[in-house]
Amino acid sequence: MAASEFTFDTVSDFDHQELVNALDQTQREIRTRYDLKDTKSEVVLEKDELTITAPAEMQLTAIKDILESKMVRRNLSLKILKFGKVEDAAGGMVRQKITLQKGINQDYAKEITKMVRDKFPKAKAMVQGDAVRVSSKSKDELQSIIQMHKAHDWPIALHFTNYR
Repeated sequence: MAASEFTFDTVSDFDHQELVNALDQTQREIRTRYDLKDTKSEVVLEKDELTITAPAEMQLTAIKDILESKMVRRNLSLKILKFGKVEDAAGGMVRQKITLQKGINQDYAKEITKMVRDKFPKAKAMVQGDAVRVSSKSKDELQSIIQMHKAHDWPIALHFTNYR
């Protein structure tokens, strides 16, 4: 066999089921915690966003803290959350929409491929939709590229899949 190429995909994604579990735990804690118990506060998951409703900003902040701690325990990156502004809702409540970020946009994809080209000239990085595929003849080089991306503080949650 000739010199083969090894590859991996850089993606920005999250485990949807783990998010559902974290939300379930958050809801349970809201129903039992003394300062949130009978406040009609809720966290609702739609297709690609969450909506938190609470009687005041103080409770909204407490709910966000609970949600974030449950997510961290389930190995979900907090970078998947993009918080909208707090707005007034019906009945004197406040609401905040949180967009769930998935996929690598074109700007970040270009930045990722440029970073790979600059530091690892032998490796190839190609944008494929909302992912970046990196290939190299050396598995060690791919490992180094993954470490470089983990060390860089990207504003999005990066994961490395299809390593072969």
